[in-house]
Amino acid sequence: MVEPKIRLKSSDKFPRYKGSEDNLQKAVARYLDLIGSFWFHCPNGGSRNGIEAAKLKAMGVKPGIPDCLILDQRRGYSGLAIELKVGYNKPSEQQYEQFDKLVIRNWMVVVSWSLEEVIKAIDWYYELNTAHEDK
Repeated sequence: MVEPKIRLKSSDKFPRYKGSEDNLQKAVARYLDLIGSFWFHCPNGGSRNGIEAAKLKAMGVKPGIPDCLILDQRRGYSGLAIELKVGYNKPSEQQYEQFDKLVIRNWMVVVSWSLEEVIKAIDWYYELNTAHEDK
């Protein structure tokens, strides 16, 4: 069994994404669809009025859930959760709490500020383009 972990990535090896988080999410969505991943995006963010926020909370929306939840089981993990950040944003305490819950359930969690890095993590997870895989 592979030891679950959280990978926080913000290295100089990959350029930080320069656009909006929405556009980064759309690019990742296109890539996941292109490779045939079974995944979804839970739109937790954004501003809502009090009535809509209360309705969503009652329906089960949880704060801190990662942006992309990939349900395909690979490399000994139950799934892959990806949290996307842009600029100098950092995960919130609520996000770290959710990451811990996922890791306990054998999910791999990746936080990244780079499209190239997210694609590399997805490729590693699905064993695609493994010629560039780090040992």
